[in-house]
Amino acid sequence: MRLSKLALALATCAGLAACGDTTGEQAILGGGAGAVGAAVLQSDPLFGAVVGAAGNVLYCKTQNNCS
Repeated sequence: MRLSKLALALATCAGLAACGDTTGEQAILGGGAGAVGAAVLQSDPLFGAVVGAAGNVLYCKTQNNCS
């Protein structure tokens, strides 16, 4: 069980580091990663999705190597 939580946490980090080509894709990738991360931490997945979507869009818009 502990290993599966670690694997989900690493997948969440990878998802948050991914930038999509459009703002919609960025929001979906971040939202998915945020929801999974919140579920792993036994928190509210909806809140995690909102925070993840906003965070990923903000990150991708401020980095030179992202759209």
